[in-house]
Amino acid sequence: MVVDEKMQSFDFGKGMRGGREMASKNLRLLLFLVLFCSWIHLICSTTNPNDQAVLLALKAQWQNTPSSWGKSSDPCGLPWDGVTCDSNSRVTGLGLSGMNIKGTLQADVGGLTELTSLDLSFNQGLTGPIPSQLGNLQKLNILILAGCGFSGSIPDALSNLSELTFLALNSNNFSGNIPASLGKLSQLYWFDVSENQLTGSLPVSTDTTPGLDLLFNCNHFHFSKNQLSGNVPNKLFSSNMSLIHILFDDNQFTGSIPSTVGLVQTLEALRLDRNSFSGNVPSTLNNLTQLSELNLARNGLNGPLPNLTGMTSLGYIDLSNNSFTASAAPDWFSTLSSLTTLIIQNGPLQGTVPPNLFGLPQLEQVDMSNNAFNGTLNMSTSISPQLQLVNLEDNQIESLTTGSYKNALILIGNPACTNAPVLSTTSYCRVQQQQAYFTPTSCGGASCPSNQRLNPGSCTCAVPYNGNLIFKAPSFSDLSNSALFQSLEVDLWQTLNLSNGSVSLQNIGFDTSSGYLIVPVSFFPSNGTYFSKLDIQRIGFDLTNQTFKPPPSFGTYLFSAYPYPFPGNNVSISKGVLAGIAVGCAVLILGLVGSAIYAIQQKKRAQRATELSRPFASWIPKGSDGGGAPQLKGARWFYFDEIKKCTNSFSESNEIGSGGYGKVYKGMLPDGQVMAIKRAQQGSMQGANEFKTEIELLSRVHHKNLVGLVGFCYEQGEQMLVYEYMPNGSLRESLSGETGIHLDWKRRLQIALGSAKGLAYLHELANPPIIHRDVKSTNILLDENLVAKVADFGLSKMVADSEKGHVSTQVKGTLGYLDPEYYMTQQLTDKSDVYSFGVVMLELITSMPPIYKGKYIVREVRTAMDKNDQDYYGLRQVMDPSLRNMGRLAGFAQFLELAMRCVEESSSNRPRMNEVVKEIETISQTDGIATSTTSASSSATDFVASNTGAPRHPLYTDVSLNSKDVGYSNSFDYSGGFALSTKIEPK
Repeated sequence: MVVDEKMQSFDFGKGMRGGREMASKNLRLLLFLVLFCSWIHLICSTTNPNDQAVLLALKAQWQNTPSSWGKSSDPCGLPWDGVTCDSNSRVTGLGLSGMNIKGTLQADVGGLTELTSLDLSFNQGLTGPIPSQLGNLQKLNILILAGCGFSGSIPDALSNLSELTFLALNSNNFSGNIPASLGKLSQLYWFDVSENQLTGSLPVSTDTTPGLDLLFNCNHFHFSKNQLSGNVPNKLFSSNMSLIHILFDDNQFTGSIPSTVGLVQTLEALRLDRNSFSGNVPSTLNNLTQLSELNLARNGLNGPLPNLTGMTSLGYIDLSNNSFTASAAPDWFSTLSSLTTLIIQNGPLQGTVPPNLFGLPQLEQVDMSNNAFNGTLNMSTSISPQLQLVNLEDNQIESLTTGSYKNALILIGNPACTNAPVLSTTSYCRVQQQQAYFTPTSCGGASCPSNQRLNPGSCTCAVPYNGNLIFKAPSFSDLSNSALFQSLEVDLWQTLNLSNGSVSLQNIGFDTSSGYLIVPVSFFPSNGTYFSKLDIQRIGFDLTNQTFKPPPSFGTYLFSAYPYPFPGNNVSISKGVLAGIAVGCAVLILGLVGSAIYAIQQKKRAQRATELSRPFASWIPKGSDGGGAPQLKGARWFYFDEIKKCTNSFSESNEIGSGGYGKVYKGMLPDGQVMAIKRAQQGSMQGANEFKTEIELLSRVHHKNLVGLVGFCYEQGEQMLVYEYMPNGSLRESLSGETGIHLDWKRRLQIALGSAKGLAYLHELANPPIIHRDVKSTNILLDENLVAKVADFGLSKMVADSEKGHVSTQVKGTLGYLDPEYYMTQQLTDKSDVYSFGVVMLELITSMPPIYKGKYIVREVRTAMDKNDQDYYGLRQVMDPSLRNMGRLAGFAQFLELAMRCVEESSSNRPRMNEVVKEIETISQTDGIATSTTSASSSATDFVASNTGAPRHPLYTDVSLNSKDVGYSNSFDYSGGFALSTKIEPK
């Protein structure tokens, strides 16, 4: 970097003295003019002074408010975006959905006493508790705080909002109990507190206190995905209630299902799945003749299957994974004329499958896998034209009679697939995957800039507003139903006042952990490249306030939005005439501010002139192992002072990880970007070459399954790497229970697939190829959606063309993961990463670290394996109990066999990473996981079992071991890995 010659001849001392004097005069004049202009504007303002003061206070407390908030101090007279006023200039509405607002909601908001609607949804940077002063807003009719970062308890003071009809507090971090006092909200019809961390039981009224049983006008009880517990009281439900949806899924409720639920005859959706209910299903469910969805899966229910005779509105039934008494298929199977989906996995059914079941006119899917059906499966009679999938995997069916049915039929795991040679070659006995609808486009080979996409209706490039429509109780399961999804598209663009065809649906699928239908949606602006902020506010409000009504088959929904990337120069100029005094003040202020900034910058330029030319020129001290400045592609240089400021001087409260390398801190840049900063401690820093290697590699490889490098700091004797922040820690932390995240089998397959794709990218697509050399579960990080990303490239090795095949190099890696052939020969190949990844796969099965209490995971698994055990291959005592308790795991045997091939002693017997990816994709498809993306459809909060605080960040939590630092005795055992006598001895 070359310093300007004029700057070199500048007298910095004299310049700064003059700059300070000029700045002092300018600042005094600036203060006077600001006060003068503010006074002039205040006396001319039309907004009610009290409301004006409140909004100005909110503006001062929040970041990223709309640009119009900075153009005047008169929110009603010179309108502020998102602020609605009545004819008396009183503020009646505040709608800032999806504006990326950051800050806290202070008590000042309680001063907007005429407010009827408050919508702050999808501002994840709004954190902290919500103030009890919200209870002062006596006229509030709508309160929407969905999709923010609020925490703490739900204040009792909300019970004072006697006019409230719509309460959406979902998808935050609220904890504590649901206040019994909310039972006083007699006008409430929408009550949604789902996807929080609420605990305790559901409160009902007593002689002296209110309760939720008094909410007679409420249509929606959405309490899903919390930690609510105890019995559901019988008193909660009565014939006086008008509930349409009871969504209690994914909590910790116990005891029996209350029989009084049958009194709520308006009910259309009942989800009690994924709890711990026990006992018989109450017979009163028969009274729910309007019920279209019944989901009781994954409980401990026993006794006979419920009798659903006469429930002719039922479209979706899931009774899977309970403990019902073994029985033949009940008669009501073939009497439910509206039935589209019947799911009874791991059920009690035996005997033959009733053939008339498949003739139900609306039937789309039947999944009765893992039952005990036997005999002949007869599909030669009348078959519904809507039927797309019949899954009878892992039953005891001996033969098949088919007719005209040509769609998906899964018979894997039945004797029919082995008894009939012809049948075993058909698709019935192979893995099948359902194709999902996606919005078609007819734009030819047109392309767009990287931050834009093609509008499917107009074929023009634009920046869409993206999010997920999450349908909690759909009455169908056919993801290929183009007519149904096209009707959803039309209803969306018509309701939201968008142009024809400006809605795109992609990657539709069911979330296997919740059963929700996830529909990723993109809205495109009708005119221009970007939406305005007013458009985003309007769309967000219409979707959170349920103004949009989907086709009836989709049922109730939530909308989860991604932050919209407003352009930096997209400043909307309000039409209207500004007072001349305001314009004059603005011009003066800008001029004076510019003068003051110029004077201050002179000092900064003087202080940093030499520093700016120094960093890369003096990157590596003379005689060290660095070999010159790093070749960077996109990573930025951070000054030490910048890092110090964004971590609050490396305060303990920002520390999120530590290890032999040093500590990791959470920091936030001025633009709100959250980072993970890895700071080496003195005495344990990498050599300059290894530090440079990691920077160069991370700045030039870009893949969704590789952790992203934001930048680095190499100044004042510091080595720091700045990464994208991974809020859910490492795979090792999740497997050990430190983060409170529950990883079921399907989630583990997705993590294995994602990390394998990241490594395959390094091996196959990076130019030149890269061998990671330190693959381990602490170096596989999980983002907010539990997408796996490979991290820590400090030991990575680029493979030049001349080195293809192997690289002779000093042995480096981590004990327990190190390829034994690499250790013995010191010849590194990409198969060394495959060995380490195989160990990680075994960790996914066992949840144990590779060396645990003197036992080596590879040897323990190899010893325990028994192929005669069809369920768990002999690993019942070794595998993670939480997996064992899930019942039979689809693809488990194939996954285990693949892992054992990865840890073969000879590298020639191991697969390559691209082969590993393909095999895990096949296994995942067997388990019904979409493999086109490793991204979860729902938020990671779906999987968080408890509020454990910020997870420890694992970017450097282990010491990587070099061969020169380790002493081995009997260091390698040819039965599969390091012997138990391995020891670590500093040299």
